[in-house]
Amino acid sequence: MRIDCHVHVIGTGKYGSGCWYHPRGLTRIGEPVLLRAMGLRAADLRADFETIYVEALLAQVREAELDAVVILAQEEPYRDDGTLIADTGSFYVPNDYVLGLAKKHPEFLPAVSIHPARRDALDELERCIEGGAVMLKCLPNCQNMDWNDRRYRPFLERMAESGLILLAHTGSERTMPLLRPDLATPRMLTQALEVGVTCIAAHCGTGMIALDPDYFDDFVSMTKRYPNLYGDNSALAGLSLRFRPRQIRRIREDEELAARILYGSDLPGAAKRIGDGGLWHDGVGRLSGVTPSRKPAGPGCDAETRPRFSPRERITFSRPSASANSGGVTLV
Repeated sequence: MRIDCHVHVIGTGKYGSGCWYHPRGLTRIGEPVLLRAMGLRAADLRADFETIYVEALLAQVREAELDAVVILAQEEPYRDDGTLIADTGSFYVPNDYVLGLAKKHPEFLPAVSIHPARRDALDELERCIEGGAVMLKCLPNCQNMDWNDRRYRPFLERMAESGLILLAHTGSERTMPLLRPDLATPRMLTQALEVGVTCIAAHCGTGMIALDPDYFDDFVSMTKRYPNLYGDNSALAGLSLRFRPRQIRRIREDEELAARILYGSDLPGAAKRIGDGGLWHDGVGRLSGVTPSRKPAGPGCDAETRPRFSPRERITFSRPSASANSGGVTLV
């Protein structure tokens, strides 16, 4: 299957979905761009936005050279003692929302989001595994998730046992409030990797602007030590592309590293082509040896803006069962 492993769904909760959307900072500033990536208008936020958004996303998936997209829940942040840090972040998407959408639409694979400090974390993890989750998504530096905390080992062991994949934001973040800037490094995945969880370091640890710390070299060195670590190419061709040419060239020139990079659009934060002959089109577009065509290659953009970065099947997503060793992921 050809899968986009990084697609956001957003809702306003107007009709009882449990979602909420309170844009802050760059999310508010960038709202028109995000809506435009979905073919939507600001007026749609005041209508039945969730239905409009899902229909727009399905239309893009069906048009693209994709079999499915992983849709992401969004957890709220918690303190280490398991208490909620309220009124933080720009949006919230409950697990039941993505699980429900995936049951209705075969194009969707659900990624849940569970803070391991929650007092019901293991129970919620079990419920989501039984409900068909294929992945768990998190933003450690925004949600206060330190996966190297020994208290979370049983949670990670159950993830590994069930085959649930961990997709973790790595690198800088400027669209939501930061609680733990130190958790931007891919090294915060060390315990998860050693337990046996298959991890995807979203954005490969890169910085958004020139002043941001960059952890790309850490990511590269970790791929050599941990065969269960992958990255995705989300945001690597965004508006901050010009700050990441070194990373893109490194991926382009290193076949072993390229084999660890999965396709993730980060929709609605879709890639933007930056001028004719930009590195993304001319360089990474040929990363896999595939010449980009005009045919759509991913949600929200054509092949010239987001070429087929990872055409070979490297991770096969399947819905893990609740039983041990059920195998929710197959490496090929």
